[in-house]
Amino acid sequence: MEEHYNPQTIEQKIQADWEVSGVYAAHENTGKEKYYCLSMFPYPSGKLHMGHVRNYTIGDVISRFQRLQGKHVLQPMGWDAFGLPAENAAMLNKVHPADWTHSNIDYMRDQLKRLGFGYDWGRELATCDPDYYRWEQWFFLRLLAKDLVYKKTAPVNWCPHDQTVLANEQVIDGCCWRCDTPVEKKEISQWFLKITAYADELLSALDGLPGWPEQVRTMQANWIGRSEGVEMDFGVAGFEQPIRIYTTRPDTLMGVTYVAVAAEHPVALKAAETNPEVAAFLEECKHMETSEAALETMEKRGINSGFVAVHPLTGEEVPVWIANFVLMNYGTGAVMSVPAHDQRDYEFAKKYLIAIKAVIRAADAAVDISEQAFTDKGVLFNSGEFDGLNSAEAFSAIAAKLSDLGKGERKTNFRLRDWGVSRQRYWGAPIPVIYCDDCGTVPVPDDQLPITLPRDVVLDGSQAPLAAHPTFPHTTCPQCGKAARRETDTFDTFMESSWYFARYASADATSGMLDERANYWLPVDYYIGGIEHAILHLLYARFYTKLLRDEGLVACDEPFKNLLTQGMVVAETFYQFDEHGHKVYFNLTQIDVERDSKGKIISAKLLSDGSPVTVGAVEKMSKSKNNGVDPQVLIDKYGADTVRLYTMFTSPPEQSLEWNDAGVEGAFRFLKRLWRLVHQHVASGIPAALEVATLTDAQKDLRRQLHHTLQKVTDDMARRHTFNTAIAVNMELLNALAKFEDDSNNGLAVRQEVLEFVVLMLSPIIPHISQQLWGHLGHASDIVTADWPVLDETALQQDAIEMVIQVNGKLRGKFSVAVTASKADIEALVLADEHVQRYIDGKPIKKLIVVPQKLVNIVV
Repeated sequence: MEEHYNPQTIEQKIQADWEVSGVYAAHENTGKEKYYCLSMFPYPSGKLHMGHVRNYTIGDVISRFQRLQGKHVLQPMGWDAFGLPAENAAMLNKVHPADWTHSNIDYMRDQLKRLGFGYDWGRELATCDPDYYRWEQWFFLRLLAKDLVYKKTAPVNWCPHDQTVLANEQVIDGCCWRCDTPVEKKEISQWFLKITAYADELLSALDGLPGWPEQVRTMQANWIGRSEGVEMDFGVAGFEQPIRIYTTRPDTLMGVTYVAVAAEHPVALKAAETNPEVAAFLEECKHMETSEAALETMEKRGINSGFVAVHPLTGEEVPVWIANFVLMNYGTGAVMSVPAHDQRDYEFAKKYLIAIKAVIRAADAAVDISEQAFTDKGVLFNSGEFDGLNSAEAFSAIAAKLSDLGKGERKTNFRLRDWGVSRQRYWGAPIPVIYCDDCGTVPVPDDQLPITLPRDVVLDGSQAPLAAHPTFPHTTCPQCGKAARRETDTFDTFMESSWYFARYASADATSGMLDERANYWLPVDYYIGGIEHAILHLLYARFYTKLLRDEGLVACDEPFKNLLTQGMVVAETFYQFDEHGHKVYFNLTQIDVERDSKGKIISAKLLSDGSPVTVGAVEKMSKSKNNGVDPQVLIDKYGADTVRLYTMFTSPPEQSLEWNDAGVEGAFRFLKRLWRLVHQHVASGIPAALEVATLTDAQKDLRRQLHHTLQKVTDDMARRHTFNTAIAVNMELLNALAKFEDDSNNGLAVRQEVLEFVVLMLSPIIPHISQQLWGHLGHASDIVTADWPVLDETALQQDAIEMVIQVNGKLRGKFSVAVTASKADIEALVLADEHVQRYIDGKPIKKLIVVPQKLVNIVV
């Protein structure tokens, strides 16, 4: 055995051995319990970052532990390879998105292998490969046939200069990110999946996911947003169709003082025909951001349409206002406004001097709306026949009255909206639909799938690439044979990431989207990924699984049995201000940092010129803050096991990991120490078998600590997933081993057992050094195929225990007593102790308290 730990040599050799042996290849085996562990696949951006490293290390640790438990483990890897960044990179670097993507995949795959992750690379997939997305196109057509897909016009962000649709992230301060032209809202025809048809099931099924964090289930429930309310009509003179609104607070109906409609509502459009001021306001609304975050913070503005609506119960007329906070594609595009009992309505009414009428008060107090709305439920007043009813009673009574009059009805609504899957971009899966003037919308026949992307496209951001392509849009109708047009939109990338986990199970299937192997592996037993995916990705994956189930392709109802949302990797930030007052961030490698004994920064200067820099907040590692750490640099310097150990030891998976270079050094020192302990032991020779009957007290004590450690590590790994505490308790065990000086055969045998157990227990976290040390400890087989250590219950038994002595609650000593000693024996032993007698000093004993196996307290 080499005397010194050399991670680079060890890791490359072991990784080569793993690749040759195919030890991580997963095969369906009904004789073993299966375990499917999956980390969210990455976008091939070019390089791994520390967030990737942490996420994939967590998944690898869980997978390796379960393999040691005798499970049949599947841990695959692939690439979420479509998306807008590839098009942006193509324009910036003058390279085709496919070439950029595959080059990045090759580089990142090598990085993942260098970290020693135990993936079944035979199942690797990239969502941009036609062999993958052909089945997505096929499945879309199945959904189209079942009326779960439809097309309608919907608003998008439109750049009038570049004549293109922009994603939300491409709209900066209301302008196009490329040309700085104000962005407009434009209605274009788009494809939608009817996720709302599954809203009830998606909500109720959350109760059947106890393995998911409560926070994530709550976030999903809120996003689905089931509500019980009343839908009702406000008639408008001159309009055949009334204004339909939905409210969850019909108890406030008698307090309506105006109705607010969206800028695209028919009433607003009619008003604009004769009112230039209204027309100007509607034009202004076209350039407004419509994200929820923007709506929350923007100034609430409006204009009187000039029309009045008729209250459905009182017949009173109330003005119709056009408001920028009402969206046409959310609900009915109109809301009843009760400023006395809704804060947004209140502020709008105050701003535009609209009447405010209170109709709800607390049961035991008058209502005060002089400064803000009263938004609680309570007792009705100023409400005619409904006076005196509480809010719940009024809900039912008002709903019944509206129903009797034919002006409203109870209705269950969802906040959830159907999933828009159209994207007017190139680097995505083409939507397999053809438009024929005679036949209408025609699905592409199955034998013409996949519809692949043409290579010869112009990507300059000024047009939709597929629509502008000279040949792609032109085809013939499969039904009548006449000239027809191909759909030039591509799928939202969430489409690919909503079923990839199922395709892994049958990655080489050629005759169908999935085969029977999907039912062997699904659902995923443990899914790991960032909390930022808690809503949309997970919701769409759940929805897609139910669609696959209803098509007969999978048997499970939910895709992921257990979910772990790991915390972010954060680090210090450093910056200076440039001549324009903008922050310029510097990486830690560019900074000379002086710290005090507790690690707090005393000063920070640029290495280049010695100028001072400002120490900013600790933030998520990102390119924008230039506070990232390159994993490859650390791997080259310390080896993969050090990086893996550090990321698992610094904090529990669910919490943020604050980067600390000194911690990396500490992890490396620990591995060198482990190596040194094994080297010293091996130099003494592999001992004969342990003779348990002749163990000394010191040998028993060390074995007892060993098996207590095994108990805790097993629980930390299997149930709690607190890998940091599993590492810490192993470190404590090695500290005890370092103090254990016993060269007898039993002493060496106990040392052998401790080292074998530590290597096995840490092997999921540090697999390379563990494999090497496993061999040096006398094992010919691969540690990957070993079994988890077996707990020896007899080793946990103690003949004697140590108890604490207190006098008047103060610690005065410790003593050893037999485990079988009675209370009387313990009292006699303590009172006979000369040291204790000195503290009693002849005073009468008022009370003697014995806490079994813990302490004795004497009160004098």
